[in-house]
Amino acid sequence: SSGTGPGKSHCRLCNPRFARANMFARHILSRNATPALSSRVLGCGMEGGSTSIEMQTRHVASLKIVKQRMRSVENIKKITKAMKMVAAAKLKSDQRRMDNGMPFCRPVQALFERLPREEKTGAITYLAVTSDKGLCGGVNSAVAKFTRLGVVNEEAKGNTAKVICMGVKGVSALKRLYGDRFSTTLEEVGKSPWNFAMASMVGERVLAANPNRLKIVSNTFKSMVSYDTVAAHTVTLQEAQGMDKAEWSKAMDVYSFEPSIYEVWNDLHDFYYGASIYGAYLQSAASEQSARVTAMDNASKNASEMLEKLSLIYNRARQAKITTELCEIISGASAV
Repeated sequence: SSGTGPGKSHCRLCNPRFARANMFARHILSRNATPALSSRVLGCGMEGGSTSIEMQTRHVASLKIVKQRMRSVENIKKITKAMKMVAAAKLKSDQRRMDNGMPFCRPVQALFERLPREEKTGAITYLAVTSDKGLCGGVNSAVAKFTRLGVVNEEAKGNTAKVICMGVKGVSALKRLYGDRFSTTLEEVGKSPWNFAMASMVGERVLAANPNRLKIVSNTFKSMVSYDTVAAHTVTLQEAQGMDKAEWSKAMDVYSFEPSIYEVWNDLHDFYYGASIYGAYLQSAASEQSARVTAMDNASKNASEMLEKLSLIYNRARQAKITTELCEIISGASAV
């Protein structure tokens, strides 16, 4: 209230000039601010000076936070774009290595596929082929899930299940629940360029375990955007020894061996293990890089969408701050 003479006082809201400014401010704020914001700016029921300072401080703080988040999202977008380019370059080399290596593996695999196969009971070993790095979609989790379900199904039938795991991601995904089933773990295999010598070393580990049955769980590359997770049955020495001799000879007589098949059988089986593991890892490496390209592309798109939303929030907050300051100036000028 303000005095106009001895014993006379009235509310400043009764002043016609202040009433017009008040109506204008309410009209502006009804479109650009919340009701709480309007009451704070107009000083209704609150201390006017402290309220204005509080509103300005809050706007500045919120704008600063949004700006920092926009900068963080923009940096993440740059990283994901760079990772996509690196993964695309690695994919080309992995595809070339796969195209050159698979014709080396297929003949011996076709030879052993001619052997008669029967579903037998007994202990089984799963060889899970995963990668050492993440950020590649569901490539590693698909192999871990396939292995986990296989172990559960075999144990439900009363069979003993063991796991040989290649790759850090597969070990970390399975060791919490199935760590006691691990017989061998091979980590950081991909640090060196993959070749048949490394595959033969892994095959020696498998041969030392002497599995009754063996399944290699890996990803099969189909295209840039798709892959399949398969559990390929691999013939073991024990399965070959338990086969019918007539059927075994019928499958092997198509080929001629020098020296005889009985003399080179163990060496041929070692080569079969190495070729199967070599081909499975080549397919998995190409699938990993293709999935990483897709994942980083999706991450870059999501970062762009988030940046647009944050820009809209920032512009709205900035416009609301400007509108609030204009209303305060008009209200102050009208009250003088």
